[in-house]
Amino acid sequence: MGAQLAKSGGGRRRGRRSNRRAAMSDINVTPMVDVMLVLLVIFMVAAPLMTVGVEVDLPETSAAPMTGQDEPLVVSVSAEGTIYIMDSEIAQDTLTEKLAAITDNKADTRIFVRGDKTIDYGRVMEVMGLIKDAGFTKVALIAELPAKGS
Repeated sequence: MGAQLAKSGGGRRRGRRSNRRAAMSDINVTPMVDVMLVLLVIFMVAAPLMTVGVEVDLPETSAAPMTGQDEPLVVSVSAEGTIYIMDSEIAQDTLTEKLAAITDNKADTRIFVRGDKTIDYGRVMEVMGLIKDAGFTKVALIAELPAKGS
């Protein structure tokens, strides 16, 4: 049933063509799957590291979260009173110049101020005042939502 009959012609071979295997027409997807799984693991490990790096203990609020179309710029004030833009520490006297350079002098850039809940309220308002004096119109405070059970 599965045997192949010899062609007529004395049983001799006709060149090298009869020894070749047929070309494989399927695509081998195993290497692509391996690469995709490695990329998935890399992104799963790297995703938690992409948050803002300054540790700030935010106060809680029951207000609804704000939504916006663009990525806001975050200015943080740590428990020691140190000012950070994203996760870079800066001096208070250079805050307005650095914000203007980062935003290309766009006054409508959203800027969120994160203040540690143990710091004096006046210090956070001082930083917000500096940002407002620099000409930025969309400045807001960030607070943590309370836990569901409280």
